[in-house]
Amino acid sequence: MEKFEILFCEKINHVLGNLDPAHDLSHVKRVVSSAKAIAILEGANLEVVIPAAWLHDLVNLPKDHPERSMASRLAAKAALLFLTNVDYPKKYFPEIFHSIEAHSFSGGIYPETLEAKIVQDADRLDGLGAIGLARLFSISTQLNRPFYNVEDPFAANRPIDDKQNALDHIDTKLKKVVELMNTQSAKFEAIKRMSFIQDFLEQLKSEITD
Repeated sequence: MEKFEILFCEKINHVLGNLDPAHDLSHVKRVVSSAKAIAILEGANLEVVIPAAWLHDLVNLPKDHPERSMASRLAAKAALLFLTNVDYPKKYFPEIFHSIEAHSFSGGIYPETLEAKIVQDADRLDGLGAIGLARLFSISTQLNRPFYNVEDPFAANRPIDDKQNALDHIDTKLKKVVELMNTQSAKFEAIKRMSFIQDFLEQLKSEITD
Protein backbone atom coordinates (compact mmCIF):
# COMPACT_ATOMS: atom_id res chain seq x y z
CA MET A 1 0.00 0.00 0.00
CA GLU A 2 2.87 2.37 0.72
CA LYS A 3 3.89 2.62 -2.94
CA PHE A 4 0.30 3.36 -3.92
CA GLU A 5 0.00 6.06 -1.27
CA ILE A 6 3.01 7.84 -2.75
CA LEU A 7 1.24 7.84 -6.13
CA PHE A 8 -2.04 8.99 -4.56
CA CYS A 9 -0.29 11.87 -2.81
CA GLU A 10 1.49 12.97 -5.97
CA LYS A 11 -1.75 12.86 -7.95
CA ILE A 12 -3.73 14.89 -5.43
CA ASN A 13 -0.97 17.45 -5.05
CA HIS A 14 -0.92 17.90 -8.82
CA VAL A 15 -4.71 18.16 -9.16
CA LEU A 16 -5.55 20.32 -6.16
CA GLY A 17 -2.48 22.53 -5.91
CA ASN A 18 -2.73 25.47 -3.50
CA LEU A 19 -5.65 27.42 -4.95
CA ASP A 20 -8.11 26.43 -2.21
CA PRO A 21 -6.60 26.06 1.28
CA ALA A 22 -9.82 24.44 2.51
CA HIS A 23 -9.53 21.62 -0.05
CA ASP A 24 -5.81 21.23 -0.61
CA LEU A 25 -3.31 18.44 0.00
CA SER A 26 -3.23 19.15 3.73
CA HIS A 27 -7.00 18.62 3.92
CA VAL A 28 -6.71 15.31 2.10
CA LYS A 29 -3.85 14.17 4.34
CA ARG A 30 -5.94 14.93 7.44
CA VAL A 31 -8.88 12.98 6.01
CA VAL A 32 -6.60 10.04 5.21
CA SER A 33 -5.16 10.08 8.73
CA SER A 34 -8.61 10.16 10.34
CA ALA A 35 -9.95 7.52 7.98
CA LYS A 36 -7.08 5.14 8.78
CA ALA A 37 -7.54 5.61 12.52
CA ILE A 38 -11.30 5.06 12.36
CA ALA A 39 -10.95 2.09 10.01
CA ILE A 40 -8.58 0.33 12.38
CA LEU A 41 -10.89 0.91 15.34
CA GLU A 42 -13.98 -0.19 13.38
CA GLY A 43 -12.35 -3.15 11.61
CA ALA A 44 -12.86 -1.86 8.07
CA ASN A 45 -11.00 -2.78 4.88
CA LEU A 46 -8.03 -0.44 4.50
CA GLU A 47 -7.60 -1.51 0.86
CA VAL A 48 -10.84 0.37 0.21
CA VAL A 49 -10.66 3.13 2.80
CA ILE A 50 -7.16 4.39 2.00
CA PRO A 51 -7.52 5.02 -1.75
CA ALA A 52 -11.03 6.40 -1.29
CA ALA A 53 -9.82 8.85 1.36
CA TRP A 54 -6.86 9.97 -0.75
CA LEU A 55 -8.95 10.46 -3.89
CA HIS A 56 -12.26 11.73 -2.48
CA ASP A 57 -11.65 15.27 -3.76
CA LEU A 58 -10.07 14.31 -7.07
CA VAL A 59 -12.76 16.46 -8.67
CA ASN A 60 -13.47 19.44 -6.44
CA LEU A 61 -15.97 22.07 -7.56
CA PRO A 62 -16.49 25.38 -5.72
CA LYS A 63 -19.32 25.55 -3.18
CA ASP A 64 -21.30 27.88 -5.44
CA HIS A 65 -20.71 25.91 -8.66
CA PRO A 66 -23.98 24.88 -10.40
CA GLU A 67 -22.80 21.25 -10.64
CA ARG A 68 -21.47 21.05 -7.08
CA SER A 69 -23.83 18.19 -6.23
CA MET A 70 -22.18 16.08 -8.94
CA ALA A 71 -18.60 16.59 -7.70
CA SER A 72 -18.38 13.40 -5.63
CA ARG A 73 -19.66 11.24 -8.50
CA LEU A 74 -17.22 12.88 -10.89
CA ALA A 75 -14.42 12.33 -8.37
CA ALA A 76 -15.36 8.64 -8.07
CA LYS A 77 -15.21 8.18 -11.83
CA ALA A 78 -11.89 10.00 -12.08
CA ALA A 79 -10.52 7.93 -9.20
CA LEU A 80 -11.26 4.63 -10.90
CA LEU A 81 -9.60 5.83 -14.09
CA PHE A 82 -6.51 6.81 -12.13
CA LEU A 83 -6.49 3.58 -10.12
CA THR A 84 -6.69 1.62 -13.36
CA ASN A 85 -3.67 3.48 -14.69
CA VAL A 86 -1.60 2.65 -11.59
CA ASP A 87 -2.71 -1.02 -11.59
CA TYR A 88 -4.58 -0.92 -8.30
CA PRO A 89 -6.52 -4.19 -7.73
CA LYS A 90 -9.83 -3.91 -9.57
CA LYS A 91 -11.68 -6.11 -7.09
CA TYR A 92 -11.87 -3.08 -4.76
CA PHE A 93 -13.19 -0.66 -7.39
CA PRO A 94 -16.95 -0.91 -6.66
CA GLU A 95 -16.49 -0.21 -2.95
CA ILE A 96 -13.96 2.55 -3.58
CA PHE A 97 -16.32 4.17 -6.08
CA HIS A 98 -19.20 4.09 -3.60
CA SER A 99 -17.03 5.36 -0.74
CA ILE A 100 -16.06 8.41 -2.80
CA GLU A 101 -19.47 9.17 -4.28
CA ALA A 102 -21.14 8.97 -0.86
CA HIS A 103 -18.71 11.14 1.10
CA SER A 104 -20.21 14.54 0.25
CA PHE A 105 -23.06 16.43 1.92
CA SER A 106 -24.10 17.95 -1.39
CA GLY A 107 -24.05 14.62 -3.23
CA GLY A 108 -26.94 13.29 -1.17
CA ILE A 109 -25.87 9.63 -1.47
CA TYR A 110 -26.27 7.44 1.62
CA PRO A 111 -23.14 5.41 2.52
CA GLU A 112 -24.14 1.76 2.35
CA THR A 113 -20.86 0.15 3.45
CA LEU A 114 -18.72 0.51 6.55
CA GLU A 115 -15.86 1.82 4.41
CA ALA A 116 -18.05 4.50 2.82
CA LYS A 117 -19.31 5.54 6.26
CA ILE A 118 -15.74 5.90 7.49
CA VAL A 119 -14.61 8.05 4.55
CA GLN A 120 -17.67 10.25 5.04
CA ASP A 121 -16.98 10.53 8.77
CA ALA A 122 -13.31 11.37 8.21
CA ASP A 123 -14.17 14.13 5.73
CA ARG A 124 -16.81 15.58 8.05
CA LEU A 125 -14.43 15.57 11.01
CA ASP A 126 -12.20 17.96 9.09
CA GLY A 127 -15.05 20.46 9.16
CA LEU A 128 -15.04 20.52 12.98
CA GLY A 129 -12.66 21.76 15.65
CA ALA A 130 -9.95 24.36 15.11
CA ILE A 131 -9.18 23.26 11.55
CA GLY A 132 -12.87 23.20 10.74
CA LEU A 133 -13.26 26.82 11.76
CA ALA A 134 -10.18 27.80 9.78
CA ARG A 135 -11.61 26.09 6.71
CA LEU A 136 -15.03 27.66 7.26
CA PHE A 137 -13.68 31.20 7.26
CA SER A 138 -11.38 30.45 4.35
CA ILE A 139 -14.30 29.27 2.22
CA SER A 140 -16.39 32.24 3.31
CA THR A 141 -13.65 34.60 2.16
CA GLN A 142 -13.46 32.87 -1.21
CA LEU A 143 -17.22 33.33 -1.60
CA ASN A 144 -16.98 37.01 -0.57
CA ARG A 145 -19.20 36.45 2.43
CA PRO A 146 -18.66 38.33 5.72
CA PHE A 147 -17.62 36.48 8.85
CA TYR A 148 -20.81 37.41 10.66
CA ASN A 149 -23.88 39.64 10.53
CA VAL A 150 -22.78 42.87 12.21
CA GLU A 151 -26.27 43.88 13.38
CA ASP A 152 -27.23 40.48 14.79
CA PRO A 153 -24.19 38.12 14.87
CA PHE A 154 -25.92 35.21 16.63
CA ALA A 155 -29.29 35.45 14.86
CA ALA A 156 -31.32 36.43 17.89
CA ASN A 157 -33.90 38.25 15.74
CA ARG A 158 -33.32 37.08 12.17
CA PRO A 159 -33.45 33.85 10.16
CA ILE A 160 -30.22 31.85 10.04
CA ASP A 161 -28.71 31.95 6.55
CA ASP A 162 -25.22 30.62 5.92
CA LYS A 163 -25.29 31.92 2.36
CA GLN A 164 -25.04 35.41 3.84
CA ASN A 165 -22.26 34.94 6.40
CA ALA A 166 -19.85 32.33 7.75
CA LEU A 167 -20.97 32.22 11.38
CA ASP A 168 -24.46 31.02 10.50
CA HIS A 169 -22.92 27.91 8.95
CA ILE A 170 -22.10 26.65 12.43
CA ASP A 171 -25.82 26.47 13.22
CA THR A 172 -27.04 25.30 9.82
CA LYS A 173 -24.51 22.50 9.42
CA LEU A 174 -21.67 22.04 11.88
CA LYS A 175 -23.81 21.59 14.99
CA LYS A 176 -25.68 18.79 13.20
CA VAL A 177 -22.57 16.91 12.14
CA VAL A 178 -22.03 15.17 15.48
CA GLU A 179 -25.35 13.35 15.25
CA LEU A 180 -24.76 12.53 11.60
CA MET A 181 -21.56 10.62 12.27
CA ASN A 182 -21.85 7.00 11.20
CA THR A 183 -19.33 5.36 13.53
CA GLN A 184 -18.91 5.58 17.27
CA SER A 185 -15.20 6.28 16.86
CA ALA A 186 -15.90 9.34 14.74
CA LYS A 187 -18.76 10.51 16.94
CA PHE A 188 -16.49 10.51 19.99
CA GLU A 189 -13.95 12.70 18.18
CA ALA A 190 -16.70 14.93 16.76
CA ILE A 191 -18.02 15.64 20.25
CA LYS A 192 -14.56 16.82 21.34
CA ARG A 193 -14.19 19.05 18.31
CA MET A 194 -17.67 20.49 18.70
CA SER A 195 -16.82 21.40 22.29
CA PHE A 196 -13.98 23.52 20.96
CA ILE A 197 -16.38 25.28 18.59
CA GLN A 198 -18.73 26.04 21.48
CA ASP A 199 -15.83 27.57 23.40
CA PHE A 200 -14.95 29.61 20.32
CA LEU A 201 -18.50 30.93 20.06
CA GLU A 202 -18.48 32.01 23.70
CA GLN A 203 -15.18 33.80 23.24
CA LEU A 204 -16.38 35.43 20.03
CA LYS A 205 -19.54 36.63 21.75
CA SER A 206 -17.46 38.32 24.43
CA GLU A 207 -15.38 40.10 21.79
CA ILE A 208 -18.03 41.35 19.34
CA THR A 209 -21.14 42.06 21.42
CA ASP A 210 -21.79 44.93 23.82
